[in-house]
Amino acid sequence: MLSPNTSNALVPPMPAGGTPVTTPPVAWSCGHYSIPLGRPVIMGILNVTPDSFSDGGAWLDPASAVARGQALVAEGADILDIGGESTRPGAATPPLAEELRRVIPVIQALAQAVTVPISVDTRHAAVAEAALQAGATIVNDITALRDPAMLAVVRRSRAGVVLMHMLGTPQDMQKAPHYDDVVAEVRAFLAARLAAALAAGIPRQRLVIDPGIGFGKTTRHNLALLGALAQLATLAPVLVGASRKRFIGEITGAPLPERLPGSLTVAIWSLMRGAAILRVHDVAATRAAVTMAGALAGMTHSGSPSSPHLT
Repeated sequence: MLSPNTSNALVPPMPAGGTPVTTPPVAWSCGHYSIPLGRPVIMGILNVTPDSFSDGGAWLDPASAVARGQALVAEGADILDIGGESTRPGAATPPLAEELRRVIPVIQALAQAVTVPISVDTRHAAVAEAALQAGATIVNDITALRDPAMLAVVRRSRAGVVLMHMLGTPQDMQKAPHYDDVVAEVRAFLAARLAAALAAGIPRQRLVIDPGIGFGKTTRHNLALLGALAQLATLAPVLVGASRKRFIGEITGAPLPERLPGSLTVAIWSLMRGAAILRVHDVAATRAAVTMAGALAGMTHSGSPSSPHLT
């Protein structure tokens, strides 16, 4: 689904402070899909886990998960991101067979039921391979293809891939994370992972990066990265996944069920700073906020829409 403003008026020009490796692609190539990046893209989160930080246990039944996925598409999701392992701080790693049992039936069913790309949120090569065979066309890897087996799976496919930064593992990442310069270090890591993917033969138009908000970062680290998204966007299209996260509660005092206003604020800020993709729980609210912000960004000083798409 597209917002009324088909040009991404929320995204600023590339800053002079960093030279891109190449011009970022105008579309994300994900199997037989080509996802335009000239306007905001919304990735809807569908966790089929018992212990995810926000919605753990809500969609464990495959039928309810499929219905939820269809609802997210109806609300405006451009992509569905399906995960069978909670990667919240301190989460236990499920057996590989259990992760497969959770995600593969849902991916198979949704691949037949919806017309948007399906992403598998996994760090395990066997799960990624099975998911791609089941109909997924994106691999969202919190370890950024550091596993050679995962790199090989993605290389053999035509799938899009998300390369995310994480300090440590989900079990220890929030135990006093430290950086000398979080922006420089995260940017260098993502640049290195992009280089590794390119060297392995994965085309640039299939690659997206994610600074990993909340993955081995304090609130100050998260804010610094959100303020530097334009620097990261000189490398590749940027995905931001900040929906409902702890730092929003730490800043606003909002408990988990009341973090929607903070999440929407971060979403719009991220687009204004250069993000291309938003990974969110609350698709309908995010779509409405993005549409409204896009309309405002497209207004001329006279108060009239500057784009015919907004009339």
